[in-house]
Amino acid sequence: MLAVLVIGAVLGVVIWDRHQADKRLSGPSPTWTATPSPPPPPATGATPGFDQARGQLAALPVKGWDRTQDFQRWRFGQAWSDDVNVEYGHNGCNTRDDILRRDLADLVVRPGTCYAQSGVLRDPYTGTVIDFVRGPDTSKAVEIDHVVALADAWYKGARSWDPQRRLDFANDPRNLLAVSPKANFDKAFRDAASWLPPNEAFRCDFVARQVGIKTAYGLWVSAKEKQAMSDVLARC
Repeated sequence: MLAVLVIGAVLGVVIWDRHQADKRLSGPSPTWTATPSPPPPPATGATPGFDQARGQLAALPVKGWDRTQDFQRWRFGQAWSDDVNVEYGHNGCNTRDDILRRDLADLVVRPGTCYAQSGVLRDPYTGTVIDFVRGPDTSKAVEIDHVVALADAWYKGARSWDPQRRLDFANDPRNLLAVSPKANFDKAFRDAASWLPPNEAFRCDFVARQVGIKTAYGLWVSAKEKQAMSDVLARC
């Protein structure tokens, strides 16, 4: 009789343990407390979605280049002016510093100023990483590019604008990116028909951004430019 009681007790413990295990397995998953990740680098401005960009591109007027060779940088007003009616305008900082503060990761701002003292740029055009340190001999390591070049805009509609609209365009953060000097030089005034970023992973964003800017400002595209943009967006 005692043996029967002992066996029953053992079986009861085993059954209870299995029941508890089943409850643990079928119950809610445990809650894990994750270690916070470092914040992502500042965004480089809004880029329209690719479906939106394809629709905008289809609606852009197609014309040839305005062949009157009269572009001058001064026609777009003071470089990096804060006296503009676009994002960051009238904030007391020049546009170059606004874009550096937006696009640099690991940013250090000089206390009490608008100046980016140091930071790290992952150049969207090339994918290279550039350590930026502000100084007379080092600030040139990062330049600010007009995604739609000022000359391209001038010959595709901006000639008819008033001075304030041209100044706004030249300082609109949607049309500005911090990049490497070589990429900025290589791109120059070219449109998408003759230049695309060497970093192929950025081409969709680049073309979508150009299309968005041209749509916002009522600029046109050339036939070759539209085809090049369409070819890129078809793969996005």
